[in-house]
Amino acid sequence: MLPRAKEIVDSISAKMQDSVDFLEEDLKTYRVGKANPSIFNGVSVDYYGTQTPLNQVASITTPDAKTIVIQPWERTLIGKVEKAILDANVGLTPSNNGEVIRCVVPALTEERRRELIKKAKAAGETSKVSVRNARRDGIDLLKKAQKNEGLTEDGEKEGEEELQKVTDKWVKKIDEIIAAKEKEILTV
Repeated sequence: MLPRAKEIVDSISAKMQDSVDFLEEDLKTYRVGKANPSIFNGVSVDYYGTQTPLNQVASITTPDAKTIVIQPWERTLIGKVEKAILDANVGLTPSNNGEVIRCVVPALTEERRRELIKKAKAAGETSKVSVRNARRDGIDLLKKAQKNEGLTEDGEKEGEEELQKVTDKWVKKIDEIIAAKEKEILTV
């Protein structure tokens, strides 16, 4: 493959990788019946007038599979952290003993499992659309390179074929990620 075509394919592949990485990070925030500190990734606490991510004002640990313990670095934050968790609507009810906040992760109902699987599949489809859009952008770049930069027709076709291979690879990876998440959700 010609250097310009390879450059385009590599940059588009990086965009596809970003879509898959985003999907993986998004799926980590799903509460699937096991204690997982990343459930709190989207929770922010009012820390001296500034909205600060929870993991920057407290340590978050999982002593067992059903409990998450949050220990704010300042005792005065306990009430604010508790309120932030409730406001974030992550599906957990915090309780504190004056030093730490405990969140017990309840078991998932069958209905909630189905909802989570549906949500995960929808997120997977969104990622696939993003990957396919990146492929389309790459094809457009290859055509422009052929027209304006002197890329040969064969080079452009070769680039398109390589883009399709890369697209197929990332779509397959997304399917694998969703299948693994579905299995995790269904595991009681």
